[in-house]
Amino acid sequence: MSARPLVLVVDPGDQIYRGYCLDQVAASYDVVLLTGTEPSWETPYIVDHAVADLDDTTDLLAAGRALAARHELAGVLTWSEWHLVATARLARALGLPAASVEVMRACRNKATARTLFARHGVPSAASMTARSLLEAGLATMTIGYPAVIKPAAFAGSIGVIRIDRPEELPDAFEFASAGASQSREDTAVLVEEYLDGPEISVECVTHRGVTTAVAVTRKSLGPAPYFDETGHTVDAGDPLLALVAPVASAAIRALGITDGVQHVEMRLVDGRPRLIEVNARVGGDMIGHLVRTATGIDLPKTAADLACGNSPDLTPTRRGAAGIRMLYPAASGTLTERQINKLFAAYTPWLQQVQWTRQVGDPLLLPPDGDLFTARAGFYIVTGRDTAEVNQRLDTAADEITVTTQADR
Repeated sequence: MSARPLVLVVDPGDQIYRGYCLDQVAASYDVVLLTGTEPSWETPYIVDHAVADLDDTTDLLAAGRALAARHELAGVLTWSEWHLVATARLARALGLPAASVEVMRACRNKATARTLFARHGVPSAASMTARSLLEAGLATMTIGYPAVIKPAAFAGSIGVIRIDRPEELPDAFEFASAGASQSREDTAVLVEEYLDGPEISVECVTHRGVTTAVAVTRKSLGPAPYFDETGHTVDAGDPLLALVAPVASAAIRALGITDGVQHVEMRLVDGRPRLIEVNARVGGDMIGHLVRTATGIDLPKTAADLACGNSPDLTPTRRGAAGIRMLYPAASGTLTERQINKLFAAYTPWLQQVQWTRQVGDPLLLPPDGDLFTARAGFYIVTGRDTAEVNQRLDTAADEITVTTQADR
């Protein structure tokens, strides 16, 4: 029998983007898995598993209880945005440390979060809910232009679009509604004030009501009017951290979060932080991996520590920088070529990883017809001493990578 604590992970996600999370947790904990399909790549990291319909709360709870009957669990966690509420409910049912279901619902619902931000004086964006085109039009009369139309309860920038004129509203409302319709929690659309400025996220850890901002992630976005994230950089010495940390902490406190890892998105408007949303999980797009590469702080392990009621060690052990860039095609179509200069890849030590997610012959579909799940061909990660060097290296590597599509007839 292992002497290590046992943690239950709900929905490990895919190996490419979330494999590092399971790897880092399994380095310190024994892991049992609650998943929607039979484990494959996860097998080396786990000691047991159960398969359930993760979108069916009753089935998920039953499977979780079955695992708890077989094992003495110390905690339950997930890094899946879609299963935050169900995981909180399962942890409570098993008598294990957990955020309340109501708090997780507030994090998932952007309209609820905006209300709480306003109530607690957290700088955010003006926002109104619209369940019809007429309501959206009335909302723009109050909020003005430019405006952002977005699903109230979804993720991944899906269905999020900027409009600058009234005549753009009908198509934008239809686009946002299509994204909102995929939500199992709230199919409403929000009309929001456009926050004009650089987008960042603050990677935070909250323990017993005290929040520590451990890193700032600077983001790159694709072409307007959409908000697809095309890259991220993390620098252990980023001077923005001191400016944005208090606002991130205030947002987390407003939502009632007392423990966990948070990915807090905001924009800098005239140099001042304004909240977009708080995600109660490790950030996606390999951000947790970038944080560890730049600072040495292990966010997935920290999430497991907190889920088990333990105090995390947030001592930085590195001082560097890292960045990721997503590989998008210039136009939608069938992927006909994907390659990197092999000599460059072999003799470039700061090129940490090149990962393809699509094969030649696969379709790549950009917004408005597609989203990040259909548009990306892969990504690459570089390291450096600071943000400037990382950005330079991201650009250098881009010149050595080819992604070509052919328009479908």
